[in-house]
Amino acid sequence: MNINNLLSNKKKFYTTKELRNLSISNYLTHKLIAEGKLSKLNTSLYINNNYLGEDSDFAYASAIVPNGVICLISAAIYYDLTTTRPNEINIAIERTHKTSKLPDWPPINITYFSPKRFETGITTITNSNQEIHVYDIEKTVIDIIFYRNKIGIEETKEILKNYLASPKRNLNKLYRYANLLNCKNIINTYLEVLL
Repeated sequence: MNINNLLSNKKKFYTTKELRNLSISNYLTHKLIAEGKLSKLNTSLYINNNYLGEDSDFAYASAIVPNGVICLISAAIYYDLTTTRPNEINIAIERTHKTSKLPDWPPINITYFSPKRFETGITTITNSNQEIHVYDIEKTVIDIIFYRNKIGIEETKEILKNYLASPKRNLNKLYRYANLLNCKNIINTYLEVLL
């Protein structure tokens, strides 16, 4: 059996469990690391160095925090709502969940959401052949407004202006989220100024 053929060049990340399911023991895993075919990212995640697809910071962050959702400025970047380019990727996790030790790269900023805020508006995209959870555009706008003091007032205004100018906007959905997540008064104030 050639262990090199067990790793697909279409898959960037392997968990320890996935390697075991492929009958790759700890010994063989260390051998693949020594040969430069795998790199250890953390205690349970490995990078396949023979991967042939595109690299993506979102794919890395989602692999590192598999129970997380791309949020806030990172989601706004995905939807082309901002020109801001922070050094880190924003990921939301539910308050009750924990995440493993984060690596130095990519820099990840974890935001802890209440269960209702966390579960609302999750959508799935495919990036670098990996499924990634990201909040939809309306939920992103609501979260940006809710965390406006953390994000910055100017950045918040830019994101809301760009959302309002977008042909993809759905104001009914935006208001539904605002009601659900206790942002109705704040969103009304912003919309009165901008519309």
